[in-house]
Amino acid sequence: MTMRGAARRGWIAALTLAALAGCDAPMTPAPAPGGGPSAEAPAAPPSPRVSPTVPSETSQTLARYYARVQAGLLERGLLRRDGGGADTPFTSAMLARNFEQIALYDEYGGGNGTLRGRETEIPLRRWEDPVRISMEFGATVAPQQREIDRSFVRGYVARLANLTGHPITMTDSAPNFHVLVLNEDERRTIGPRLREIVPGINEGSVNTVENLPRGVLCLVLAFPGVEGDMRYHRAIALVRGEHPAQLREACFHEEIAQGLGLGNDSPAARPSIFNDNEEFALLTRQDELLLKILYDPRLSPGMTLDEAHPIIVTIAAELVGGPV
Repeated sequence: MTMRGAARRGWIAALTLAALAGCDAPMTPAPAPGGGPSAEAPAAPPSPRVSPTVPSETSQTLARYYARVQAGLLERGLLRRDGGGADTPFTSAMLARNFEQIALYDEYGGGNGTLRGRETEIPLRRWEDPVRISMEFGATVAPQQREIDRSFVRGYVARLANLTGHPITMTDSAPNFHVLVLNEDERRTIGPRLREIVPGINEGSVNTVENLPRGVLCLVLAFPGVEGDMRYHRAIALVRGEHPAQLREACFHEEIAQGLGLGNDSPAARPSIFNDNEEFALLTRQDELLLKILYDPRLSPGMTLDEAHPIIVTIAAELVGGPV
């Protein structure tokens, strides 16, 4: 089965586009003077210190279903965790081409959280503010699982900060990138929290999250400060609490990376998690280089493909070697 890629990534791209273009009012408070973080960034609510309630039968049924999905993928040799190797070579030209496809195109676009298949060139999008990542859990996510998830994401966040050279931290102090781990019951009523995190969020996007099809395993929504801005100021990633370990970790890796600005996927990208074939579960060597390119200071948010292309080719050659 290839549900994690083919189904889910289409929703990611559409929701991101809806976040950029589908709202009449600014979706976040204006940035503080000097380009710093928003003054009134919502804080993550403290995790409850009580024993979680028992997941509903619907949630337990979904957990059994996703366990079968993971088992089927692993039986086919998918969800690799090795980052690629001798069987997955790539050149600087391939790296540059894959970056352009993943960072400067949307495979899907649609207003109000809907999907309309088309491939559209877009300006480069990324964060300029420091990224402050917090985790929030539904009441039925067990305390032991919360600690496992926090530890995993904490290590991943440190890796991303090192790769990009951009300030990315895990904190509950004025977070602007919220990772929500929710079971079915919490997800269906998450709308008020989404509206609190992102005032003015497109209602179509809220409805999409609350009525997420079973085939969509996880998603990310990334938001500018105002419409037309290509600098992200807020993001929300949703990971289903019903997932078994390897699907869960795959969702954390891809959604957080996509929320940094690598929003599309490409069937030509290998080794990569930005590919619908599900071959790789975790960030690969090529994905690391894609993030390095994205946050190279020679590029800037809002650049078109024509403006960015010669710079991308140069950076890729520096990273991999080969002719410029």
